[in-house]
Amino acid sequence: AEAGCQLLEQLAAGAKPFFLSVGFQKPHLPFVAPKRYWDLYDRTKIAPHPFQEKAQNPVEIAYHTSGELRSYSDIPTQGEIPVEKQVELIHGYRACVSYIDAQVGKLLDKLDALGLTEKTVVCLWGDHGWHLGDHAMWCKHSNFEQAVRAPLIFSAPGRPGGQKVSSPTAFVDVFPTLCDLLGLPIPGRLQGKSLVPLMEDPSGRVRAASLSQYPRSINRQPAMGYALRDERYRYVKWLQMDFRAGERAGLLIGHELYDYETDPHEAVNQADNPEFAAVVARFESIFEDMG
Repeated sequence: AEAGCQLLEQLAAGAKPFFLSVGFQKPHLPFVAPKRYWDLYDRTKIAPHPFQEKAQNPVEIAYHTSGELRSYSDIPTQGEIPVEKQVELIHGYRACVSYIDAQVGKLLDKLDALGLTEKTVVCLWGDHGWHLGDHAMWCKHSNFEQAVRAPLIFSAPGRPGGQKVSSPTAFVDVFPTLCDLLGLPIPGRLQGKSLVPLMEDPSGRVRAASLSQYPRSINRQPAMGYALRDERYRYVKWLQMDFRAGERAGLLIGHELYDYETDPHEAVNQADNPEFAAVVARFESIFEDMG
């Protein structure tokens, strides 16, 4: 944050437009943050995640054993993580989030101090989400909501603030959105969509669903999980395929469908429920359109 502020001062002194990217590792393991941020939270008021099971009708390949977390010396190498340790981890995660919030605040304060706020586009985004005990999983490495949903916030001169949209968006949209906000031509080869139309109409939509993917292996053979998320559902299909060799089709290992309107914790896989056959078919048609 301090280096970013110094760079802002240098760039502001010049006469040319500039692009500055500042990255932060937190919140990420290990959950270490200055004491003042730990003290923002009362651990006695923190509860472990209420759903720590696999979904009904599970696709086994969708889950993992939280190996990244278990590499730390105070975490059991297998089995359940004690509730006290879970609460401590959630406490640490929140402290790290607040720590980074403060660092972002330093950068925004510097923009104000330099008089740049009213002529600067700001984008804040996180590279992934984080399991905190849901599904009995920790860290990332999955296609579940907690791992694949992440912050994406734009602030731009002349655009209203405080708006929230429900349209599916993706990180491939960041580049074309920045181009659009800056009046630059959007390269035709980009797969992303400009999100500026959503700033003009928050009830709009730029795509049918957002795509994510995460690899696995089964019987020592490579597999890939592809997920589509729209405003209400997440549909995931797992294919056994040599994706590194460019294989475009593969054997279906299993598929998942979660209805967040009635099931926010992904407790029931509805993919084989006949009542959701039309929803599955709609997502499969989206996959076909993507090629």
